[in-house]
Amino acid sequence: MFRRTFWFTTGVAAGVWATTKVNRKLNQLTPESLAAQAADRAVLAGRRIKVFALDVREGMADREAALKDALGLSAAPAQDRKQLPAQRGRAQLTQNYLYNHPKAGNEDH
Repeated sequence: MFRRTFWFTTGVAAGVWATTKVNRKLNQLTPESLAAQAADRAVLAGRRIKVFALDVREGMADREAALKDALGLSAAPAQDRKQLPAQRGRAQLTQNYLYNHPKAGNEDH
């Protein structure tokens, strides 16, 4: 009698354990769960790429500074640098183009 009770209890426990395991796995494989897992992995990959890009940028700056030091180059002071001309608007660029290219506005060419 004790053997039967033991094996019955063992079977019930194994059944409950297996059912719980299968239900958990099925819940992980639902479309919503898969989408959430994919989103989490995409966010993690994005963070890793960002950290990598920042490391590369920092390494580039360090290497550029080392090369400038090795070559004896130094950045010119800000007041000695020439300023770029002011940005022109689209209307001014179009007007300059039409003025410098007489055939540009002429449809008869």
